[in-house]
Amino acid sequence: MFSGPARLAWLDALRGPAALAVTMHHAGWTFIPAVWAEVDRRIDLGSWGVLVFFLVSGYIIPASLERRGDLRAFWTGRAFRLLPLLLAACCLALLLAATGVLPLPPGLGERPWPLVVLGNVTMLQELLNLPAVINVTWTLSYEMAFYLMSVALYAVRQAHRSAGAAVALALAAVPLGLLLPKASIGGRADLAAALLGLAAVAAVVVTALAAGRARTVAAVAGGLLGLALVVLGSRGGTWQGVIVLATMFAGTAIYRAEQGTISWRAAGIAVAAVLGCGIPAKDDPAWIPAIVLAFGAFAVAYALRGRAFPRWLPWLGLISFSLYLLHPMLLHVLPNLPLFLLVLVPLSFLAYRLIELPAQRLGRRVAGRGRSATSARTGDPG
Repeated sequence: MFSGPARLAWLDALRGPAALAVTMHHAGWTFIPAVWAEVDRRIDLGSWGVLVFFLVSGYIIPASLERRGDLRAFWTGRAFRLLPLLLAACCLALLLAATGVLPLPPGLGERPWPLVVLGNVTMLQELLNLPAVINVTWTLSYEMAFYLMSVALYAVRQAHRSAGAAVALALAAVPLGLLLPKASIGGRADLAAALLGLAAVAAVVVTALAAGRARTVAAVAGGLLGLALVVLGSRGGTWQGVIVLATMFAGTAIYRAEQGTISWRAAGIAVAAVLGCGIPAKDDPAWIPAIVLAFGAFAVAYALRGRAFPRWLPWLGLISFSLYLLHPMLLHVLPNLPLFLLVLVPLSFLAYRLIELPAQRLGRRVAGRGRSATSARTGDPG
């Protein structure tokens, strides 16, 4: 009934409920709107779920980067972790839209298709003001910006400054949000979107394949690009966008404090700054309990990290990415909430077993071969 206290089981125990919260937010408004209106005016469960995801990413991504100790292996791991399922889900969504089962994603036919592909494959479509094939993938744009910034800090050996980054971003979010209440990257700026998307690809490729000064310059350029895209391209407003970044760096600060790199006092200041500046980021009473309880849930799970969890919680966390990506399509296919949940969970499990898990295994093999080749060229034993 209970899983052992595996080192990162507590993170999976957070991911599962977070994915279900986002799923229920959309399913509630689809199937039981009158009931869900009463829930939503008290707490925005969708925001709670994505904020938990951002905290988890903030904690685990720097740990993954430093465990690998190899930027090529890091980017390879991220690509094989996210892209196979993302591409499969996008293809399925487009197929269902072409057959009339799903509505065509808003704005999809209004922009050049190579540009739409570039935006969705780089996962930066939200920050480039490009249409998303699957609407919930907006969160991946912020994840990608965070990856770029984390890699930049790692490349210049400043990764330990996560608490300072969280505080600086949180404090900057307020004046930036007041000055830039809406995205500056907007309209039909196809050329600008294409250049920025290609610049992000170039930064990742050069960072992964080059060495020495070229790698460092590419990593720093990518980090600055990620920050600029969030500041200028956040469709929900700069204040919220920068707070999302600050939230992820707050998660990193907790990881740093646990490792002894920074003090718990510094991590606490980072969390307090994000909450203090993040609570007024959205003019919605349901936002306040969402952001406060997201940090609260993370704190509780962290405090229980050495204990066993009911096995279904970490298991749900393993299939959380499939839950997250597939549920918007099922909302248009299934007629009621019980059937929706009955189909979604086993379908997500199948997607995890057939797409995610094999891709992750392949990614580890590819990353391992890359490290071996690098070691052979440099004489580094790895």
